[in-house]
Amino acid sequence: MDGHSLPAGEADEHPSADDLLLWVLVWSELAAFGILLAGFLVVGVIQADAFAIARSQLNPLLAGVNTVVLLTSGWQAALATRPVASIAARRRALVLAALFGFAFVAIKLFEYSTEVAVAGLPQFGAFFELYFLITGFHLMHVAFGSAVLLLVAWRPSPGNIALITTLWHVIDVVWIVMFPIVYLV
Repeated sequence: MDGHSLPAGEADEHPSADDLLLWVLVWSELAAFGILLAGFLVVGVIQADAFAIARSQLNPLLAGVNTVVLLTSGWQAALATRPVASIAARRRALVLAALFGFAFVAIKLFEYSTEVAVAGLPQFGAFFELYFLITGFHLMHVAFGSAVLLLVAWRPSPGNIALITTLWHVIDVVWIVMFPIVYLV
């Protein structure tokens, strides 16, 4: 018997295959970013002077603005999960979450445009290689997630909303951890 054929109270007690897939995705994302950030921290200790000089080339204010943009997107995604929200309200929240996600992408690309000119200089060591790898990987997640938010807004089933908003919040958490490690440490 699957979770969909159980009475309402019992269905919540038995995780479905969709729930398992969701948590496999969540933990794999967290593990991948955890490994990347750990590597960044280790190389940062080994090349402390180069990392300090390279970090001075970043724009933490712009990254801070991007943090607010991404968290606002996450707030909109959370609004889409409210059980009392109408379909129209869920769609609106998902579209706004996606638009804030795309705004994050645009700001990050602008930030990259100012950093790419200095990225290859030897005095920065491996900083910019790791910086672009980690932030670029996150940026791809934000861009793809924003597109999926729009797709789910088009066909907002509760399962799809739960899936994308959970993954979206993981993307938020990754950025919240990444921001101080990359820009402020």
